[in-house]
Amino acid sequence: MIRVLLADDENLIRTALATMLSLEDDIEIVAQAESGEAAVTAAKEHSPDVAVLDLQMGAVDGIEAAGLICEALPSCAAIIVTSHGRPGYLKKALSAGVRGFLPKTTSASTLAEVVRTVHGGGRYVDPTLAAEAIGAGDSPLTPRESDVLEFAADGASIAEIAVRAHLSPGTTRNYLSSAAAKLGAANRHEASAIARRHGWI
Repeated sequence: MIRVLLADDENLIRTALATMLSLEDDIEIVAQAESGEAAVTAAKEHSPDVAVLDLQMGAVDGIEAAGLICEALPSCAAIIVTSHGRPGYLKKALSAGVRGFLPKTTSASTLAEVVRTVHGGGRYVDPTLAAEAIGAGDSPLTPRESDVLEFAADGASIAEIAVRAHLSPGTTRNYLSSAAAKLGAANRHEASAIARRHGWI
Protein backbone atom coordinates (compact mmCIF):
# COMPACT_ATOMS: atom_id res chain seq x y z
CA MET A 1 0.00 0.00 0.00
CA ILE A 2 1.11 3.55 -0.78
CA ARG A 3 0.47 5.68 2.31
CA VAL A 4 -0.74 9.16 1.33
CA LEU A 5 -1.10 12.46 3.19
CA LEU A 6 -3.56 14.96 1.67
CA ALA A 7 -3.42 18.69 2.45
CA ASP A 8 -5.81 21.33 1.12
CA ASP A 9 -7.45 24.24 2.95
CA GLU A 10 -10.68 23.66 1.01
CA ASN A 11 -12.50 20.89 2.86
CA LEU A 12 -14.70 19.86 -0.05
CA ILE A 13 -11.77 19.40 -2.43
CA ARG A 14 -9.67 17.58 0.17
CA THR A 15 -12.41 15.14 1.14
CA ALA A 16 -13.31 14.54 -2.51
CA LEU A 17 -9.66 13.73 -3.33
CA ALA A 18 -9.49 11.43 -0.31
CA THR A 19 -12.63 9.60 -1.41
CA MET A 20 -11.43 9.17 -4.99
CA LEU A 21 -7.91 8.04 -4.08
CA SER A 22 -9.28 5.61 -1.46
CA LEU A 23 -11.01 3.72 -4.28
CA GLU A 24 -7.58 2.66 -5.57
CA ASP A 25 -6.53 -0.81 -4.33
CA ASP A 26 -2.94 0.21 -3.62
CA ILE A 27 -3.46 3.67 -2.04
CA GLU A 28 -4.33 4.40 1.59
CA ILE A 29 -5.06 7.90 2.94
CA VAL A 30 -3.29 7.96 6.31
CA ALA A 31 -3.82 11.65 7.16
CA GLN A 32 -5.53 14.84 6.02
CA ALA A 33 -4.55 18.43 6.82
CA GLU A 34 -6.15 21.80 6.15
CA SER A 35 -2.99 23.94 6.27
CA GLY A 36 0.68 23.77 5.41
CA GLU A 37 1.64 23.74 9.09
CA ALA A 38 -0.79 20.90 9.83
CA ALA A 39 0.56 18.97 6.83
CA VAL A 40 4.12 19.10 8.19
CA THR A 41 2.94 17.98 11.64
CA ALA A 42 0.83 15.16 10.15
CA ALA A 43 3.72 13.99 7.97
CA LYS A 44 6.01 13.71 10.99
CA GLU A 45 3.33 11.82 12.89
CA HIS A 46 2.18 9.41 10.14
CA SER A 47 5.30 9.04 7.93
CA PRO A 48 3.44 8.91 4.58
CA ASP A 49 5.07 7.66 1.41
CA VAL A 50 3.56 10.51 -0.64
CA ALA A 51 2.27 13.97 0.35
CA VAL A 52 -0.30 15.53 -2.00
CA LEU A 53 -0.36 19.26 -1.23
CA ASP A 54 -2.42 22.20 -2.42
CA LEU A 55 -0.21 25.11 -3.49
CA GLN A 56 -1.96 27.96 -1.71
CA MET A 57 -2.75 27.28 1.93
CA GLY A 58 -2.10 30.50 3.85
CA ALA A 59 1.02 31.23 5.90
CA VAL A 60 2.89 28.04 4.93
CA ASP A 61 2.09 27.25 1.29
CA GLY A 62 2.33 23.85 -0.35
CA ILE A 63 5.83 24.42 -1.70
CA GLU A 64 7.21 25.46 1.68
CA ALA A 65 5.39 22.55 3.35
CA ALA A 66 6.84 20.17 0.75
CA GLY A 67 10.35 21.41 1.49
CA LEU A 68 9.87 20.94 5.25
CA ILE A 69 8.34 17.48 4.77
CA CYS A 70 11.12 16.34 2.42
CA GLU A 71 13.70 17.62 4.92
CA ALA A 72 12.08 15.73 7.83
CA LEU A 73 11.17 12.63 5.79
CA PRO A 74 13.51 12.20 2.80
CA SER A 75 11.62 9.06 1.75
CA CYS A 76 8.34 10.99 1.33
CA ALA A 77 7.67 12.21 -2.22
CA ALA A 78 5.73 15.48 -2.54
CA ILE A 79 3.16 16.37 -5.20
CA ILE A 80 1.71 19.87 -5.69
CA VAL A 81 -1.86 20.08 -7.00
CA THR A 82 -2.92 23.62 -7.89
CA SER A 83 -5.31 25.89 -9.69
CA HIS A 84 -2.42 28.39 -9.98
CA GLY A 85 -0.09 26.58 -12.36
CA ARG A 86 2.22 29.47 -13.18
CA PRO A 87 5.73 28.79 -14.47
CA GLY A 88 7.33 30.54 -11.49
CA TYR A 89 5.57 28.25 -9.04
CA LEU A 90 6.61 25.18 -11.02
CA LYS A 91 10.28 26.18 -10.94
CA LYS A 92 10.13 27.00 -7.22
CA ALA A 93 8.42 23.68 -6.50
CA LEU A 94 11.02 21.65 -8.38
CA SER A 95 13.79 23.53 -6.55
CA ALA A 96 12.15 22.59 -3.23
CA GLY A 97 12.28 18.88 -4.13
CA VAL A 98 8.68 18.44 -5.29
CA ARG A 99 8.41 15.36 -7.53
CA GLY A 100 4.99 15.99 -9.06
CA PHE A 101 3.20 19.17 -10.20
CA LEU A 102 -0.25 19.12 -11.76
CA PRO A 103 -3.40 21.24 -12.10
CA LYS A 104 -6.60 20.62 -10.15
CA THR A 105 -8.29 19.90 -13.47
CA THR A 106 -6.40 16.59 -13.53
CA SER A 107 -8.55 13.43 -13.41
CA ALA A 108 -8.55 11.19 -10.33
CA SER A 109 -7.04 8.35 -12.35
CA THR A 110 -4.15 10.56 -13.49
CA LEU A 111 -3.52 11.73 -9.92
CA ALA A 112 -3.45 8.10 -8.77
CA GLU A 113 -0.91 7.28 -11.49
CA VAL A 114 1.23 10.27 -10.48
CA VAL A 115 1.13 9.07 -6.86
CA ARG A 116 2.44 5.70 -8.04
CA THR A 117 5.07 7.33 -10.28
CA VAL A 118 6.59 9.54 -7.58
CA HIS A 119 6.39 6.73 -5.02
CA GLY A 120 8.43 4.63 -7.43
CA GLY A 121 11.12 7.33 -7.63
CA GLY A 122 9.91 9.06 -10.80
CA ARG A 123 8.74 12.59 -11.52
CA TYR A 124 5.66 14.00 -13.20
CA VAL A 125 5.01 17.53 -14.43
CA ASP A 126 1.83 18.32 -16.33
CA PRO A 127 2.98 18.66 -19.98
CA THR A 128 1.08 21.92 -20.59
CA LEU A 129 2.57 23.54 -17.48
CA ALA A 130 6.04 22.32 -18.43
CA ALA A 131 5.73 23.80 -21.91
CA GLU A 132 4.52 27.13 -20.50
CA ALA A 133 7.42 27.24 -18.04
CA ILE A 134 9.96 26.64 -20.79
CA GLY A 135 8.38 29.26 -23.04
CA ALA A 136 8.00 31.94 -20.35
CA GLY A 137 11.62 32.20 -19.27
CA ASP A 138 12.49 33.27 -15.75
CA SER A 139 10.10 35.65 -14.06
CA PRO A 140 11.64 38.52 -12.11
CA LEU A 141 8.61 38.43 -9.79
CA THR A 142 8.30 36.70 -6.44
CA PRO A 143 5.29 34.36 -6.01
CA ARG A 144 3.53 36.97 -3.85
CA GLU A 145 4.13 39.71 -6.44
CA SER A 146 2.67 37.37 -9.05
CA ASP A 147 -0.35 36.78 -6.81
CA VAL A 148 -1.17 40.45 -6.30
CA LEU A 149 -0.66 41.20 -10.01
CA GLU A 150 -3.05 38.41 -10.92
CA PHE A 151 -5.64 39.79 -8.50
CA ALA A 152 -5.10 43.25 -10.05
CA ALA A 153 -5.72 41.99 -13.59
CA ASP A 154 -9.45 42.72 -13.51
CA GLY A 155 -8.96 46.32 -12.35
CA ALA A 156 -9.60 45.60 -8.67
CA SER A 157 -8.85 48.27 -6.06
CA ILE A 158 -5.98 47.96 -3.57
CA ALA A 159 -8.51 47.05 -0.84
CA GLU A 160 -10.07 44.30 -2.99
CA ILE A 161 -6.66 42.89 -3.93
CA ALA A 162 -5.61 42.90 -0.26
CA VAL A 163 -8.69 40.88 0.72
CA ARG A 164 -8.17 38.35 -2.09
CA ALA A 165 -4.46 37.95 -1.30
CA HIS A 166 -5.03 37.86 2.48
CA LEU A 167 -2.64 40.79 2.95
CA SER A 168 -2.89 44.26 4.49
CA PRO A 169 -3.49 47.15 2.05
CA GLY A 170 -0.03 48.56 2.79
CA THR A 171 1.72 45.26 2.10
CA THR A 172 -0.35 44.83 -1.06
CA ARG A 173 0.65 48.32 -2.26
CA ASN A 174 4.33 47.49 -1.61
CA TYR A 175 4.13 44.23 -3.60
CA LEU A 176 2.40 46.01 -6.50
CA SER A 177 4.96 48.83 -6.53
CA SER A 178 7.85 46.37 -6.45
CA ALA A 179 6.33 44.30 -9.27
CA ALA A 180 5.67 47.38 -11.42
CA ALA A 181 9.26 48.57 -10.90
CA LYS A 182 10.71 45.18 -11.87
CA LEU A 183 8.61 45.10 -15.04
CA GLY A 184 9.22 48.74 -15.96
CA ALA A 185 5.49 49.43 -15.80
CA ALA A 186 3.84 52.76 -15.07
CA ASN A 187 1.15 51.22 -12.82
CA ARG A 188 -0.28 47.94 -11.53
CA HIS A 189 -2.60 47.51 -14.52
CA GLU A 190 0.26 47.78 -17.01
CA ALA A 191 2.41 45.50 -14.84
CA SER A 192 -0.36 42.91 -14.78
CA ALA A 193 -0.68 43.05 -18.56
CA ILE A 194 3.09 42.63 -19.04
CA ALA A 195 3.25 39.71 -16.63
CA ARG A 196 0.28 37.99 -18.28
CA ARG A 197 1.82 38.46 -21.73
CA HIS A 198 4.99 36.69 -20.54
CA GLY A 199 3.08 33.85 -18.88
CA TRP A 200 4.21 34.83 -15.39
CA ILE A 201 0.66 35.10 -14.05
